[in-house]
Amino acid sequence: MVVAFKVTEDEHGGWAVLRVSGELDLVTSPVLRQRVHDAVAEGQRQLVVDLSDVFFCDSSGVGVLIGSRRLMRSCRGRLRLILPARGAEDGSHVNRVLGALGVRRLFDIHPDVASATEDEAGPLSA
Repeated sequence: MVVAFKVTEDEHGGWAVLRVSGELDLVTSPVLRQRVHDAVAEGQRQLVVDLSDVFFCDSSGVGVLIGSRRLMRSCRGRLRLILPARGAEDGSHVNRVLGALGVRRLFDIHPDVASATEDEAGPLSA
């Protein structure tokens, strides 16, 4: 079974929202990297990356997320991730990977687009 990797863009309350689905790995992560760079080049400084539909993430995917954080910080922008908590056993794969690598605390994580795009949004606790 082949699952298509897809990144779609939307806007919500002044935030660019990149919705990612499929596997975020060595082959697909350059697509997400380019989409983040394109958003920044277009002047976007508030970016949400929705990883709700990502069911696999390897180290190259994590690298793109860390690089995206660094890029947004360098241009005084804000990056927020959506990693829904579906329960301890069936929670987000990306959430578990970031936690296992000890980098989850680097990100401003939210459960959904509505909370991620609120001006006074507070991140989920790590």
